[in-house]
Parts: sequence; C-alpha cells; structure tokens
Amino acid sequence: MRKALAIDVGGTKVYNTIVNEKGEIIAEVEKNPTPKTFDEIKSLFKKIITYYENEVDVIAFSTCGAVNNTNDGIVGSTGNIAKEYPSMDFKSLSSKNVFVENDANCAAWAEHITGASKGMPYSVMLTLGTGVGGGIILDNKLYKGKNGAAGEMHFKMRTDKHRKCTCGAYDCFESYASGTGLKLTAEEMLGKKNITTYDVIDGLKNGDEKMTAVFNRWQDDILAGLIGLANIFDPDVMVLSGSMAEFVDTEYLTKGVNAEIVTTPTKVVKATTGNYSGMIGAALLALEVNANG
Repeated sequence: MRKALAIDVGGTKVYNTIVNEKGEIIAEVEKNPTPKTFDEIKSLFKKIITYYENEVDVIAFSTCGAVNNTNDGIVGSTGNIAKEYPSMDFKSLSSKNVFVENDANCAAWAEHITGASKGMPYSVMLTLGTGVGGGIILDNKLYKGKNGAAGEMHFKMRTDKHRKCTCGAYDCFESYASGTGLKLTAEEMLGKKNITTYDVIDGLKNGDEKMTAVFNRWQDDILAGLIGLANIFDPDVMVLSGSMAEFVDTEYLTKGVNAEIVTTPTKVVKATTGNYSGMIGAALLALEVNANG
C-alpha cells in the first residue's frame, strides 16, 4: 500500500507522521516547535525528510499560508511564521515528489474523503481556532481559485471599522468568529480587559449569565457567516473543526442557517478526523496526484 510522509507546518508547531492511501496514520506522530528562522525551518524539514523518505512514496506538506495551484509553493505572507517562509523551494527538499497544500484545504479534504462530509459533493469547512481557516469542496473537487488563495474567511461583517483583523483590514469574519473574536466580544460586552476564551467557556459551563450572553453573541456571529457561505455555495454540509468548534451548538446553527438562506437546505456538523486532519488530507491529496501523474 502506498504511503506518504505527511508534515503539518503551523506557526508554533511542526508535526510529522506517515499516512497510507486509506488515510490511516501508521507511524508515531512526532512534534517539534516551529523554528524562528527560515534556515532553521528548512533544516528541520530536511532532517525529517532524510530520515523517512525511503519509507514512503511521496512527501506531503500541510502548511499555513495560501498555496499555488501547482502545489509547490506559497503565495503571499503567512503572518505567523518566519517572513521568508513563502520563498521555500519545497521541491528541492527531496528526490521524491513533494506536494504542498494549505492546512485548511487539507483538513477539508480529509473530512471529504474519510470524515463528516464523506460522500457529499459540496461542502464548506471552517476551522475555528485563534483565527478562522476555510476549505471548499465543489463537485468533489477542492476549490482553490485562480491562484490558489480561495477559502480565506475575510469577508466583511460590518462596515464601520469597529474591529481590526490580523490581515490589516477591519471587521472580517475571522475577527468575530475566531477564538480571538470571542475574547474581543467578551471584552467589549463586559467592559473589561484580559478576559480569555477559557473564562468565557468556564462561565458558560457554570451557568454564568454574562458569559453565556457573550458566547451566544459569538455563536450568532458564526451563524451570520454560515448563512452567507450557504447562500454562495449551496453546500450539502458545512463542517466546523478546530479548538473552538467543540463548544458550538450545531443543531442551533443548522436551524438558524436554514431559517434564513435562499438556497436549498443544508446542515452544520462537527469535524470527525481530529487534530491530524491536515496531515491526513495532505497525504490523501499527494498520493492521488502522485498516482495520476
């Protein structure tokens, strides 16, 4: 059975493991802190690949940042990693074929092939964490746009420049629907600084009325975004993943979306492929491309 060395690159951690063509993780998952400099990142990649490349058919990267449509390089800045990272020559890292894809796209593909959206030709996936990632599947194909940057969740939630987003613009969906967005919503509603997402979730679990109101506002901001996405893409399903997704009420969101959309009914569900979905999706995509090319 064919295998891929899967490497998941984030702003704080780099994971790697081996995944087979069924999407099964068949080796230990290793974790390293993301190095601070470009040269150190490249050295870490070379170390991992040199150790494992003889055991696999292809090298598969799931990475922060938008990835081009030839799946060999990053387009634009990633913001949370060494500034030179987008210049990485991934193909030079191994004599084997090297495949690169955006982490949210990889997670969306993992859900499409083995997870919550399996068997559904049209799906949208949102990763709710510190920020918000997005992956779109249309007619059983990963939708990447003309240059590979599709799926960025930076559409406007309001127009009065109320809240600055990490992208530099104001009032993007990410700045409301993310964990960071929950924190900012809590600070605005309660008139206090230094409130954490943990404070809100603990308050919600303990029945605190103020924290429950904060959470409900945040969840309604997610709902507003989902309504727009459902109207644009008319998906079979919308999948929520990431550290913040475990707290949302998918029944509430499904009901709210279907009450307002002008497209056909859809549903909101939680992802099922887990924390390593990026590596699973990258491996499945890479093995498919390698088999066809």
